This record gives sequence, structure tokens and C-alpha cells, in this order.
Amino acid sequence: MIVNCSAYADGHRLPAFTLEDIPELRGQPNSFVWIGLREPDEALMNQIQTLFGLHELATEDAHRAHQRPKVEWYGNSLFVVLHTAQMRDGQVDFGETHLFVGPDYLVSVRHGASLPYTPVRTRCESSPHLLRKGPGFVLYAILDFVVDHYFPILDEMEDAVDALEERFFQGEFNPADIARLYELRRELVELRRAAVPLAEVCSNLTDALTVLIPDEIRPYLRDVHDHALRIGDTLDIIREMLANALQFSLSLGAARQNEATKKLAGWGALLAIPTMIFSIYGMNFAVMPELRWAYGYPALMGVVVVICLLLYRSLKKSGWL
Repeated sequence: MIVNCSAYADGHRLPAFTLEDIPELRGQPNSFVWIGLREPDEALMNQIQTLFGLHELATEDAHRAHQRPKVEWYGNSLFVVLHTAQMRDGQVDFGETHLFVGPDYLVSVRHGASLPYTPVRTRCESSPHLLRKGPGFVLYAILDFVVDHYFPILDEMEDAVDALEERFFQGEFNPADIARLYELRRELVELRRAAVPLAEVCSNLTDALTVLIPDEIRPYLRDVHDHALRIGDTLDIIREMLANALQFSLSLGAARQNEATKKLAGWGALLAIPTMIFSIYGMNFAVMPELRWAYGYPALMGVVVVICLLLYRSLKKSGWL
């Protein structure tokens, strides 16, 4: 449940650090603790709460998860909730990351689908001049990592929508394509619910008047905010593409149905002619046209064939057959 426990002093990582060493380190100048947790149990969360004096409501939210993306202040500490997304086997899985940020600590709690933050640690430790700024830089790095991993998912969704549109235009779509279209719409709704609030989270952190976010880090947060806005714009574009694809598929289905109806109506008109004529001659009248003429039967059949051929040619020319 404890993925990593690290301490940093003056921008450099301290060796062999554990939870038991936290009380001794806290309060020392230019130092802070970074703890990473993965779906911790209640006992571990209570231990973390005691070590850093976290608010009980925030620790309860971090333990149970299922929170909306948000930023909340508890005294001199910050509680941030982010939704993460990961593409697995063509499906989008969602998770949550909860961040506790204080003057000398940052605790990250991951739930559900979420990539490990090992690359974030490596990136931060490779920039000691920024890591020296404290937990605010780590907060930015995690935000940037979460936001950037939405872009590959958006690219895959755009490719999937483009492929469906191409199949629709070629007339090769089937019921499975329609089902996939509705599945993409549902994933898009969930993706918007997870990604769009990230822009507000970044904006609140950028505008917050607190020493937890040094002035040197605010330009980096504004860059993440711009990326989050780009995600929202891209989601709107994909939503428009999905709506157009759905409308086109419905229109194409109606057009196919109209074509089938026209063909049935055309063949019905062709069958109506011999049916009408033969039904007349099936009546029990003593006097019928050309009834006693030797060539009456072949002449009648010839007339039916000629009329049917003329009608077929006319229907074929008009596109009904």
C-alpha cells in the first residue's frame, strides 16, 4: 500500500527514509516528505493523518474515493482530487488520485486505473533547482503527468470515430458499428466528467494566494491549465464528430430503407398489371374481349409482356428498380 516514501532536503533525495523518520525530519528548513500510497486501508490512512495532522474529512474522502475533481483548503494544507484515465484493450478505465499538500509534505493516494508516478519522481529529482521549491513543484509535476495522459486517449477516440465515419461513407457499416458508436458516446461523457474539471482545478491553484505554490511554479501551472483547456476543446470536437456520425448513420439507414421500399413498390407495380388483367379474364362472363379469337391468348400474353417491359424500363430509368 506504500508505494514510495522519500524525503528531500535542498532539492536532493535523502537515502534510507521510512515513516518512522518523518517526525524527526519535519520542521527542518528546505526539506519535505513525499509519500505515495496505493489504495491504502483505514489503518494506514489513520497513521498518515496522525503524522501530518490531516483533516478527518479529507482523509475519509481519500480512503473511500469516488470524489469529484476539486480543490479544498484545510488550514495551511491543501487537498486536491484528480481523475485519471487509462486506455486498456480499447476501453477507457478511470481512477482517482488524492493529493495532500502541506508546507513540508505531499501525500499522493491512488485508486483504480492509474499509472505509477515513478516517471514523475524521476523528472522531479532531475530538476533539483525546482524541487528545492518544495511540494508545490511536485504538485505541478503530478498535475502535468495526469493531464498529459489524456491526450493519447483522445487521439485513439478520434481515430475510432474517423474509422467509423469512413465505414459509414463507404456503406459498409453493420449493427456492431452502431453499437460501437453509442459506446464511444458513453465513454466521451465519462471522459468529459473526468477531464473538464481539471481546468478549474489548475485555475484555482494558479490563482491561490498561498506559500504552498511558489511564484516560480505558477507559470508551470498555467501551462498545465492551457493543456487542460485544450483537452476540453478536443472533447467538444469529438462530441461534434460523434453527433455527426450518429446523424449520418441514421440518415443512411433511412435512405437504405427508402431504397428497399422503392424497389418493393416497383416490383409490386409490375406484378399488379398481369394480376389485374388475368383477374378480369378469370370472371365468369359469357362475352369477353377476343374470347373466341384463335390468337386471343397469345395476343393477351404479348400485351401483358409489352406493358410490363415498358413499365420496367420506366421504373429502372427513374431509379425505383
